[in-house]
This record gives sequence, structure tokens and C-alpha cells, in this order.
Amino acid sequence: MTGTVFVEAPARLHFGVLDLRGSLGRWFGGVGAAAPEPTLLVSASPSAQLEVTGEDATRAAEFARQFLGYHRISGGASICVHRALPRHSGLGSGTQLALAVARGLAVLHNLDADAQALATATGRARRSAIGTWTFAGGGLVLEGGQPRDVRGVAPLLARLPFPPSWRCIVTVPAGPSGISGDEEAAAFSRLPAPSERDVEKVAHLVLMALLPSLVEADLLKFGSALTAIQQITGGWFERVQGGPFTPGASADLIRAMKEWGVPGVGQSSWGPAVYGIVEGPDAAASLAARLRQTVDPGGQVFEGPFRTEGARVWLGSK
Repeated sequence: MTGTVFVEAPARLHFGVLDLRGSLGRWFGGVGAAAPEPTLLVSASPSAQLEVTGEDATRAAEFARQFLGYHRISGGASICVHRALPRHSGLGSGTQLALAVARGLAVLHNLDADAQALATATGRARRSAIGTWTFAGGGLVLEGGQPRDVRGVAPLLARLPFPPSWRCIVTVPAGPSGISGDEEAAAFSRLPAPSERDVEKVAHLVLMALLPSLVEADLLKFGSALTAIQQITGGWFERVQGGPFTPGASADLIRAMKEWGVPGVGQSSWGPAVYGIVEGPDAAASLAARLRQTVDPGGQVFEGPFRTEGARVWLGSK
């Protein structure tokens, strides 16, 4: 096709891993959602050679080469990353960039633009598929993990909409980045297996507290379940990250939001991004203002309703 394809993708929030034990033959799995903000924006247009410009252009070029090589496409494209997500912040910047670049190229070349196909072509979702499923659509997503020796995108088990009145405030404090890439793989190899009781408790909380309270729009029960899940699963990573939450600004912000009475709080993936969930725009504005006064210079605060859709794609001109 001719013209320019634009792809806007939201950051993803990872609420918790389901199983690092794998005694039933599957491991990882998880719960998460697309963040209200920030978003990344990528464009792709026809070109004989691969040309990549803009923010995070090096990573975007590598994802483009992976996608083109996977489909044995000899041509190129002109790609621009107009806006990138904060790197290594627990917001899925790598996966969202990979999928956005792949989606733009898929549209240009009339290829399968399904999120699973894009993740496979770019080598994403090897552990968590939360970012893949939030790219595909909005709401809370629950994915079922995958067999240890099988590479693929973990299946989507449920997608539930958030009540329109709920608001999510995401804070990315200034400071060290979270774990990612090879460092993340090495970290997982050092983690001890959690107890069977802990894994069962997380599954019980998800199935009998988190999901029902979301359907019934009971924010207090949802927040209580989410906070409990975060505390348990955070403990699984304590040996690597130094506590249930990343020490320093992330842990301090979570502690502060709990003291302020925020119904649901947690850290996304390895952090440093943290989030709070409240009822209504007034409560959201108040919490966002309080957080902006709390974070050090360079920190970012985003707020808004949970997304009802995943990535947006449209055609335009440069």
C-alpha cells in the first residue's frame, strides 16, 4: 500500500505473576491492563530501504529487521518513532515498541496484523503476554502462562472492562531503571520457587476476589485483592529486587498511597513505575497532584480512566 500508517500503543501495567513454580506444567501467567497514559506513537511508510528515525530508533530498527526477516521481505520501510515510552520502567516499552513497529509494517505489506502473530514475528511474549494482550484490546487481561519448554504467546483467559468511573494514576519516579532484557532473564534464573501455598493463594485471590469485584464494580474489594496479590508476588522477587517493591522511591510511593487510603496500589513489573486506583475524576486529580508534589524532579505522573481499546491504527500523510 501507499501512504503512511500510524500506530499509537499504550503502556502496559503488570499487576502480578500467577505462578513461578510451574508444578502443573505451566508457569508465569499474569494479570494486567493498559495504562491510561503514557503512549508511544510510530509511523511507517513505504521505502526501498529500511530507515528508522526518532526516539528509541536503534531498538525500533532491530524490531523492524526481525519482522522483515521473519516474513522474508527484502524491501524496507521508512519508520519514525514520534514518541517513545519510558525505557525499563515497568511499562512494557520494548514489547509495545516491537508490536507497534510490526503492526505498521504488517499493514504496509498486507500481512497478518493479529497481536499474537506480531509478537511471534518479533520474538516477544517469551515470559509475559500481558503486553501483547493489552496491545490487542482494553480492560483487565488475564493470561494463562505457557509450558516451560514451549515458546509461544500465552493464551488470553479473560478480558474484563473496568467501570468507567475508576481512574488509574501511574507514577514513574526519577532514578534507576528497572530490570529488563538479559539482566531480567538472569534474575529469573536466580529466583527460588515460591511455595505451593503462595501460588494457590494468588490464584484464589484472582479467581474469587479480583475478578468478581471488578465485575461488580466494588473498588474496595478489588483494591484489597490487588494489594494482597502484589504483596505476595512481590515477595517472590525479593531476593533480586531487595524487597516486595523496588527500594527507594517506588517502595516509598506505594507506602504513601496506602497511608493516604488509596484503594488499590502496586508496582508494575520490576518498576520503578507504580500505580494507584481510585474512584472518580476528582479523587484522581487530587492523588495526581499529591504525587506530583512528592516525586523528585524528573519524575512523571499520568492519570485517566482505564482504556477500552488497545493500540490505535490509522492512515495519514507525513
